[in-house]
Amino acid sequence: MTTQVEYHIDNDVIDQLAGLQAGSSLHALRHQREKVAQASQGSYDTLFDPALAGIGLDERLLVALYACRLAGAADVAAHYRARLEALPADATQLAVAAAGEPEQLPAGRLRAMLIFTRALTERPVEGDKAALHTLPAAGISTPAVVALSQLIAFISYQIRVVAGLKAMKPASNQPDCGGEQA
Repeated sequence: MTTQVEYHIDNDVIDQLAGLQAGSSLHALRHQREKVAQASQGSYDTLFDPALAGIGLDERLLVALYACRLAGAADVAAHYRARLEALPADATQLAVAAAGEPEQLPAGRLRAMLIFTRALTERPVEGDKAALHTLPAAGISTPAVVALSQLIAFISYQIRVVAGLKAMKPASNQPDCGGEQA
């Protein structure tokens, strides 16, 4: 069972990843539809809740890191890498998610998850019935397969929102993360 986390604007991960500062015009624009910001953060909180059954937090973070790397989102990948490094994450698994190929891992859950992540990220048409069947064969339950698919979709959404906000920063004259005018 997951726990409900109350939304607080200062804990908004997308704002943090995009370098949005409270009070800036871009921050205000993003929060015009506050329920969208809350739903995005709620999805993050739910998908990365340590109590989420079926897929370990380390596995979810490894999938997120790998999906970010495949998408070329180094800034978002750094967030997930930092979260992984705060756990007792397996160094080999971390290295594969950060720079390797899933086939370097022994057959099993994580390898199947990363191969599925690659299919959905790079060639979504390959995320078909056959690809889905590889997951239960690797010991992943049906609810965990659903959660994995939702996670991959969320990471894709998060990457795009962060990239879009960063692309809008020069037009909003908002300082970047380093405090310089864009």
